[in-house]
Amino acid sequence: MKKIIQLLVFVLVLQTTAQSKLTATDWQNDLNFLQETIHNDYAFLFKKTTKSIFDAEVEKLHNEIPNLQEHEIVVGFARIISLFKYGHTSLGFRYEPYAFHNLPINLYHFNDGVYIQGAHKDYQQLLGAKVIAIEGVNVVDALKAIYPVVPAENDQFFKAFGINYLRIPEVLHAQGIIQELSTTVEYTLEKDNKIFKQLFKALPKGERVPVNYSLVAQEGDWMEARDQSSTPHYLKHLDKIYYYEYLPEQKAVYVRHSQIQDDPSENIPEFYNRVFEFIENNDVERLILDVRLNGGGNNYKNKPIVKGIIRSDKINKQGHFFVITGRRTFSACQNLVNELDTYTNAIFVGEPTAENINFYGDNNRVELPNSKIPAFLSFAWWQDKPQWENGPWTVPHLAVDMSYEDYKTNKDPVLEKALTFSDPNFIMDPMQHLTDLFMAGNMVQLKADAQKIVNSPKYKFFDFESKFNNAGFQVMGNGQVEAAIFVFDMNTGLFPNSSEAWYGLAEAYSKLKNFVKAKTYYNKAIVLNPNGKFAKTAQKRLDEMANN
Repeated sequence: MKKIIQLLVFVLVLQTTAQSKLTATDWQNDLNFLQETIHNDYAFLFKKTTKSIFDAEVEKLHNEIPNLQEHEIVVGFARIISLFKYGHTSLGFRYEPYAFHNLPINLYHFNDGVYIQGAHKDYQQLLGAKVIAIEGVNVVDALKAIYPVVPAENDQFFKAFGINYLRIPEVLHAQGIIQELSTTVEYTLEKDNKIFKQLFKALPKGERVPVNYSLVAQEGDWMEARDQSSTPHYLKHLDKIYYYEYLPEQKAVYVRHSQIQDDPSENIPEFYNRVFEFIENNDVERLILDVRLNGGGNNYKNKPIVKGIIRSDKINKQGHFFVITGRRTFSACQNLVNELDTYTNAIFVGEPTAENINFYGDNNRVELPNSKIPAFLSFAWWQDKPQWENGPWTVPHLAVDMSYEDYKTNKDPVLEKALTFSDPNFIMDPMQHLTDLFMAGNMVQLKADAQKIVNSPKYKFFDFESKFNNAGFQVMGNGQVEAAIFVFDMNTGLFPNSSEAWYGLAEAYSKLKNFVKAKTYYNKAIVLNPNGKFAKTAQKRLDEMANN
């Protein structure tokens, strides 16, 4: 009987193994299923990519599948899904039997580079090391290589959630960073002014690094780089979804709110009733709402927060209400940011959000029939702002980010800016300010102010280059070609290496039928970025001129 049982177990194991080993045709059928499902049920997702690009990438992967290893196929599926560039639309890597490995480290992209923020105790001596290269590939190039695998809503989303694809050997191999798949990966690091190489052995398959809000906390077998002698406000009481603290020296109330969910100990309405009651009954001059860690939740729970701000005469005025945003500000928290931007006098401080202003969220789980890997496909369009106010992210009025040394020593330059900022002449909306000067015909002041604003670190995350170009096209669309040339010309002066700016100027001169200058500037746009989208259109325009 014992031998029979052992034989049955052996047969069962063989059957399970056989079932998990898919043929190339199985994978291709999964791919076809995904393609058909998206075309039939999710065609509205074709906003940032086109059907033709999507189908071309599907065909390319379909043809490559017979020559790929399983992990390369899975990463290929992830690249297909990531074409849509919505953070809620993604492919899962953690599901058996295709779960990937993780190196035992946590990375964080500070303003001075990528550092090891957390690590298993076996590698704790490497905490705070700066990452220079992975298997000889410069870290900047490695980040570019993994970018297509990440469902990056924008570059902030990639910084928050995409960077740790650098610790997944399967992704590193599929994207050409390591030449042979291995669970041991070599990093080139810098610490204490010394550059050295370090081999990292991956955790068991499917085991994940224990991050909380993108950070490893010092607990058990896991260590982190931050000095543990004190804790900055944004990392205090992380066992609670939200908490508040009075800072008497600044006469400020600080609130850290890290999910749009009710805390088990106190729901959102009750919590904010307490916050605003304290503000009204105490010597409070400003409120700082910190949502830099907030990855979302249920946006129907935002109402008590917004209403509380609107009702507070003490707080709802410029210079008294600050909102800290960052690379994890996403999903339902983007809805909160949108509402605060529309209905209150908030000054936003920190980094841009990880979410588009209007976005697709709320995904369905679509299981691929053979591999059983889930694809999460968004279906709900959230539009809090008019479409012409949409953008890749909410840009803070005051741009502040953090260096590794700031993090290590528990400094918080973002909160410090919110607590100390005072500038009665501060320009909240730089584009509106410049538009007003343009409409008033004050071109000398416009050029002078544009130069100052573009070079100001306060506005470092603001995409003036594209904003100016869009303004130029809008003016030209209204029939004011000479005025458009002024805008485009100013843009090329501010951004002389911008293919986009020179393309805009070429278009304006083409409109005037000054084809000599138009050709010159189209060629300039091509030379500056030969593979960019403006170069392609510029070449098309040049070809049309040559044929006429």
